[in-house]
Amino acid sequence: MPLHLQPLDLSDKLRNYRSILIVSCPICPPVSIATDSGSPFMELVKHGIKTPAYEHHLGEIRESLERDGIKTGVFTSYLPCAATCLWTRGQRKRLLRRARDYDAALVMGCESARCTVQETLKDTNCDVILAMRLVGITNAKLTVEFPLTVRLDHPMRVTANEQVEQGSQAGV
Repeated sequence: MPLHLQPLDLSDKLRNYRSILIVSCPICPPVSIATDSGSPFMELVKHGIKTPAYEHHLGEIRESLERDGIKTGVFTSYLPCAATCLWTRGQRKRLLRRARDYDAALVMGCESARCTVQETLKDTNCDVILAMRLVGITNAKLTVEFPLTVRLDHPMRVTANEQVEQGSQAGV
């Protein structure tokens, strides 16, 4: 039950920083971007466990920031728990070490992911900025196609009021 998140436009706010670490939850944001764009969730043969549409989105954010002279980096964690809201002490320590080189952490995830990052970085000078907003919960049928392409077919967004909004292949 991944949360459905939509990116926020923070370009004006982010221009005030010299360096930004994009802290990415590898669960809900890729599912959201893939379903919104009608793209495969994973193409294991071509891209491994990464979501091409989401990686493209992260690349666009980085390119935009770097055009403004802002240094960027990306931090994520996969094992033992991928979801940022459930990171272990070790995963949090790894983030803390990495974030020391940045002025801000841009959280690609939900409010709970932001909370994890905020708590982890509380004793640093690194600002924590939430880059996505919650708009519902994604419900879809997981299908696997040849050659090892994982799709989220017939996506639906379930809102907080438990209404279902039918999405097309082109987006939710």
